[in-house]
Amino acid sequence: MEDNRKSGMNEIEKEIVFSQAIKAGKRIYYIDVKKNRKDEMYLSITESKKIVNGEGENATFTFEKHKIFLYREDFAKFTNSLNEAINFVVAEQGEYVPAPVAPAEECNDEKLNIDIDF
Repeated sequence: MEDNRKSGMNEIEKEIVFSQAIKAGKRIYYIDVKKNRKDEMYLSITESKKIVNGEGENATFTFEKHKIFLYREDFAKFTNSLNEAINFVVAEQGEYVPAPVAPAEECNDEKLNIDIDF
């Protein structure tokens, strides 16, 4: 019985043929290329957001996940619509330029005050 579980796990692991993670603050986006039973590839796009409940030592966390499955026959339509939406936002609000972050060695350590009680 355990051998069947292991072979089943290998089937699931083989399902993902390419994977990429994009970290964005409290969210992580996963773009996975998967194969179905007919060996046809499709995209699985997952947004994972960490949810913290409570504070301090009593804090617990869960992950809220949302998935989109995008099939090959819809790639062109999806890509065109996504590009149109992105171009609209850029036309209305301009390109997003992230604020510059000072390298660690340039940070002023005197401003850093860590107070830890054990």
